[in-house]
Amino acid sequence: MAFPCFDEPAFKARFSIKIRREPKHLALSNMPIVKTVNITSWLVEDHFDTSVKMSTYLVAFIVSDFKSVSKITSHGIKISVYTVPDKINQAVYALDAAVKLLDFYEDYFSIPYPLPKQDLAAIPDFQSGAMENWGLTTYRESALLYDPEKSSASSKLWTTMIIAHELAHQWFGNLVTMEWWNDLWLNEGFAKFMEFVSVSITHPELRVEDYFLGKCLDAMEVDALNSSHPVSTPVEDPAQILEMFDDVSYEKGSCILNMLRDYMTADVFKAGLVQYLQKYSYQNTKNEDLWNSMTNICPTVDTDENELQGDNFCRRNQLSSSSAHWTKRETLDVRAMMNTWTLQKGFPLVTVTVRGKNVHLQQEHYMKGVDSPSSTEYLWHIPLTYITSKSDTVQRFLMTTKTDVLILPEEVEWIKFNVGMNGYYIVHYEDDGWDHLISLLKENHTVISSNDRASLINNVFQLVRIRKLSISKAFDLTLYLKHETHIMPVFQGMNELIPIYKLMERRDMDDTANQLKEYIVNLFKDLIDKQSWNDEGSVSERMLKHSLLLFACVRGYQPCVDKAQEYFMKWQKSNGTLSLPTDVKTAVYAIGAQTSEGWDFLFSKYRLHSFNLEKHKIELALSLSRNNDKLQWLMDQGLHGDIIKTQDLPHIILFVARSPSGYHLAWTFLKKNWEELVEKFELGSRSIADIITGVTNQYSTRLQLAEVKEFFNSLEEKSSQLRCVQQAIETIEDNIQWMDRNFEKVKKWLQNKKL
Repeated sequence: MAFPCFDEPAFKARFSIKIRREPKHLALSNMPIVKTVNITSWLVEDHFDTSVKMSTYLVAFIVSDFKSVSKITSHGIKISVYTVPDKINQAVYALDAAVKLLDFYEDYFSIPYPLPKQDLAAIPDFQSGAMENWGLTTYRESALLYDPEKSSASSKLWTTMIIAHELAHQWFGNLVTMEWWNDLWLNEGFAKFMEFVSVSITHPELRVEDYFLGKCLDAMEVDALNSSHPVSTPVEDPAQILEMFDDVSYEKGSCILNMLRDYMTADVFKAGLVQYLQKYSYQNTKNEDLWNSMTNICPTVDTDENELQGDNFCRRNQLSSSSAHWTKRETLDVRAMMNTWTLQKGFPLVTVTVRGKNVHLQQEHYMKGVDSPSSTEYLWHIPLTYITSKSDTVQRFLMTTKTDVLILPEEVEWIKFNVGMNGYYIVHYEDDGWDHLISLLKENHTVISSNDRASLINNVFQLVRIRKLSISKAFDLTLYLKHETHIMPVFQGMNELIPIYKLMERRDMDDTANQLKEYIVNLFKDLIDKQSWNDEGSVSERMLKHSLLLFACVRGYQPCVDKAQEYFMKWQKSNGTLSLPTDVKTAVYAIGAQTSEGWDFLFSKYRLHSFNLEKHKIELALSLSRNNDKLQWLMDQGLHGDIIKTQDLPHIILFVARSPSGYHLAWTFLKKNWEELVEKFELGSRSIADIITGVTNQYSTRLQLAEVKEFFNSLEEKSSQLRCVQQAIETIEDNIQWMDRNFEKVKKWLQNKKL
């Protein structure tokens, strides 16, 4: 729409751009301005330097009244952050982060950033989170602006991660681009993965490695459905291309890269990446080009001198990674291994049966829903890792067949596979394998890492879904959470338990739902009581505090409600000028919004410029109202797009869909405004997918299923065939089965529980 072109990623060109504008405005593009010519007294023309060779989708220009702050990196690149004039004081954090990150990438990739400048611009209403245009990256304001006084710990983390993501694209995506959108993951999976690699080094205090696991579990959630797709999958029309921008391309893409790095060791992996980027600079690539670049690097097994590739990678790596020695001794065939992860959908379930010293292993395709055809032909090359009760040294074993046997040096009490959950697979322990792990958690949970604990919580509930374990066994495991203090296992516990009572609420099974809520509050009660109502602590402690207090207040835990009410009254009395601690704000707002006048007061603040950074928190609080008229009004406002920005409408619909009293409003709203939503957000977009799955994912009755099917079948084929519609329907079917099988058992377990 901007200019006539063959808009295909493989057609790269150099772009020479001129823009006419009014003198009072400022024009930006990928390259710096070389000269400005006066056309008339009220019109000037900016001439930008010619770009490097790049794809059309990366061309960008902005005409605005933005202000900027700038710094020069140690490699001499000028970095500037542009924002609307009155938010420029919130740009400092992003500027410093961008300088650090760009310097990191230039060193890590051993390839200089090829442009003289990199601008980061905060766009007031922007559908995507951000976009990696070469030399002029664009962001939502909430993804770029940060105020140490008002922003939460999580927004510091996400801002840093998003900048890291867009800057990683300057190499992965911009310098080397996928040939066609079927390999979009080469752009997005890499940028997502590099966020973690870079930020863990440039901002170690953010401890980003704690959150990587969560991304993989999110991806598995959709990847376990029959409607999932391989990471690399054929696409033809624009809606299909848009649909590729999903958890499978981003999150799964990054998780399998992390697994590969863990397998090859960081040094060898990095050498392969550098080789790939250098070889294909300013070109386009396919899936196999990456694997071939990786394969030419010697594996880390003991190689004879005559096997060296002559590029000296092996000699260096032999010493540094002798510990990372894989039990199977053949040369590493990266391509064969990674094809099993990128060309077939889903992921494996590895079943472990211990017989004395022998460990029997079996792999199969994990898929939700009993009726799904068992795809026996699926086989993965799985880099297995494990620790045991006798040894915390990570042992490694590459499983390339359907079944295999490992022999341990001695018998063990317990064995834990997929150490740190670095592998994209889940594990089932046959016989009394789970009992040993459950008692380990009960007696001394810190023997294994927090990510290992989080992965056990996740895996045990996934196994209930496919009838490998009983729900009571999964609930037995959660009892240990009473002593858990680490963010990942606590979040994972909540992620598994909260949706269960949400399913019950949607079916008016209030007694059991309330018992379950009470159980969850009791599990975390000690931890909730320990939280300070201030902004102290590390980023992960502060994020934990924010979530725990919000959870406790919304679930009506009295000590929390009382404290939040007290804070809200004081804040209201000060007419919103009192400075509340950022990590407790959401909880305080949520309790305040329960009364009609509190809700109105909050909304009056939402409209003020000074509350810009808190819009998301206030939206969440407003959507927790029990007043359906207010919830309806919120969604209508989001559709109008003046008081509430259009970009925030998907969030608001999801918040309303989660509220116990408003969930049916969200579904009615989706049906009534379908045409308009598609017009605003485009068929196939992430926003439409989030709305569809978010509104329906807590349905669990046959009536609701029929209603959802009927609505989407009434639409034209383009809409009814969307992948997110298939995912929504499968999820409801899975929920129906889950409730049929497990509701009575949960009810019984809660009645007999020993907390």
